[in-house]
Amino acid sequence: MKTIAVFFGGKSNEREISIITGTFAANLLKGAGYRVVPVYFGEDRLFYTSPEMMRVDYFRTYAPQRKHAVEFQTGRLVRAGKPKKTVAQIDCALNCCHGGMGEDGTLSALLRYHSIVSASPDTEVSAVFMDKTLSKIAAEGLHIPVLPSAALHEGEGTEGAAAVGFPLIVKPARLGSSIGIKIAQTEEELEKALEYAYRLDDTVLAERYLPDKRDINCAAYRKDGAIIVSECEEVFSDGDILTFSEKYEGGGERRSALPADLDKKTAEKIKDCVRKLYGAFGVRGVVRADFLVSGKEVYFNELNTVPGSLACYLFGEKLTQARAFLCELVEDAMRSRREEKTTVCSGILNTAVFSGAKSCKRR
Repeated sequence: MKTIAVFFGGKSNEREISIITGTFAANLLKGAGYRVVPVYFGEDRLFYTSPEMMRVDYFRTYAPQRKHAVEFQTGRLVRAGKPKKTVAQIDCALNCCHGGMGEDGTLSALLRYHSIVSASPDTEVSAVFMDKTLSKIAAEGLHIPVLPSAALHEGEGTEGAAAVGFPLIVKPARLGSSIGIKIAQTEEELEKALEYAYRLDDTVLAERYLPDKRDINCAAYRKDGAIIVSECEEVFSDGDILTFSEKYEGGGERRSALPADLDKKTAEKIKDCVRKLYGAFGVRGVVRADFLVSGKEVYFNELNTVPGSLACYLFGEKLTQARAFLCELVEDAMRSRREEKTTVCSGILNTAVFSGAKSCKRR
């Protein structure tokens, strides 16, 4: 029986949403016959596991317990402290940490360092697309259209944003789920929006706002070397921006159309952009790209390397389809496991190169 470690939580504003995604994925994989180890990435930056962590309601009153703490060792998880008792030998890991140190490449780097196969995007991809300002640069480099924008840094002025022109949408660069987002129609509103955003992040993206925009999502993953792209989804909002409540809370029912009501040319343009991003960056695992459509124009908005519900719903509405999709992710990751490359040792320390250098003289 293969063992899958499902990671969720993290030091992030989206920690609670991550718990929902993680327990959802863990239970589906368990139902598919895998041994599943739920691993909670705590706000204290430690990792914990116990069988109770398969349940969402367990986290309503959860407080980290030392007896549940675990650490990485090559290819496995062990109990923290001494002795280092093995909790599980890991065949594959699945990252369900939205935002923060889970989605920004931190977790994927730890997994790679400890030789644990991951069914989720790698460190470099995660780091670039976690930052909305870097995402725009990446898309532009692939000649994918983006809206005019400016990266602003805490302690600097607003000249760059003013040059973009109003109205603006102001976003913390490394947050998701619509947290911290405001629309600014004037310089005064821009100052207030920046003050709010800087409470959450020290880098902010100020981007041209399109009042008539449509929010379109499209996901992709890799199977047997081929890039599989979903149909486009349109998500509707009652206001100027899609809010956290509309995305997740019971009081705001998510309204969307799948497939989106787009002409064939526009839908294919979006799918081609997703394929280009996925292929050019050598992505593995599932990602969801978000676009803005205004008239016939398509603009790249952002790419989520740990999308909500791992974008399962874009590849099938039924739970059986979601389970099959997650199985494909982990099986493909295990089949395509990358071999460790040779590390070259120059031997320079055994030569006389440094014999005359200050503080390096041979004695």
